[in-house]
Amino acid sequence: MDLLTPAIASRFATITLGHLEQQWPYKLDHVMNGPEDVVAPIDLHPVFHGSFDWHSCVHGWWQIMRLLRRFPDLPEAPDIRERADRLMVPDKVAAELDYLSRPMSAGFERPYGWAWLLALHDELTHHDAPWGETLEPLARAFAERFADHLPKLTYPIRVGTHYNSSFALTLAHGWAERHDAGLAQLIAERAQGWFANDRACQAWEPGGDEFLSSALCEAMLMRTVLPREAFRAWWDAFLPDAAQGKPATLFTPATVSDRSDGKIVHLDGLNLSRSWCWFAVADALGSDHPASTLARETGHAHLEASLPHLDDSYMGGHWLATFALLALEVAPRT
Repeated sequence: MDLLTPAIASRFATITLGHLEQQWPYKLDHVMNGPEDVVAPIDLHPVFHGSFDWHSCVHGWWQIMRLLRRFPDLPEAPDIRERADRLMVPDKVAAELDYLSRPMSAGFERPYGWAWLLALHDELTHHDAPWGETLEPLARAFAERFADHLPKLTYPIRVGTHYNSSFALTLAHGWAERHDAGLAQLIAERAQGWFANDRACQAWEPGGDEFLSSALCEAMLMRTVLPREAFRAWWDAFLPDAAQGKPATLFTPATVSDRSDGKIVHLDGLNLSRSWCWFAVADALGSDHPASTLARETGHAHLEASLPHLDDSYMGGHWLATFALLALEVAPRT
């Protein structure tokens, strides 16, 4: 039985539709070059002005469009289609694209928002509607930014927050495989150049506000760019004691002490993103690998720790359902 049921999909969609166009509160990634730049978020971002911040709005859109494709008869489906028809239109997307040409916008949403925009575009191309074609110029602009930036990024960024290189490149590679072979090759080259020789990862995590696992996101990227047998060999060197549940920090769900705190609630995201990683790694390792059973069990433990708390507060509610969907899509059938 799939863990992602129509009832759960409806719950996720309801949560996200509730904040997708909620304008306030909103946290801008915005450098003001003069008084003329002091404007409302909806004027800067006519598509992605909800969900507390730009990147959460982007991946909120990815989430509801993914759910629409997988469950076209959801009660929320008419609302999703109406919003896409109203907001995924050329003039609004052009305004989002124009924002990138502003002075001091070169690093806007790098790399997390870049990657989620590519994931959203790829999802939209699977729908029988003009939405994907409409968003393509913005996706191409972010792909160009990846292509320009990656050769200059001498060292990967391993933190467990939005700047993490591995998470962003995992999403970007999924887009590039279907839309930009050159970028896909560049991502694979950078991943192997940065991580191929990593050994005996200590996994000193989590930090107090992290929503990504540095160790497991690295493994997800290497799983993406390596053939299965090569990945298994890399994994055995990277986490040689995984079958024994070591390092224990990777196998223990994070404790979330205050879900109204916008940083501490990141730890719910850590549990959900780790669940996604553990399930995917277990699949890549194969059932005959000594770590695969524990990997699946750990994925379930992390999922159970945070799935009931997706909308306990707006600080988690505006984004956590996306990461729950990532995990449930790759969860093994029960």
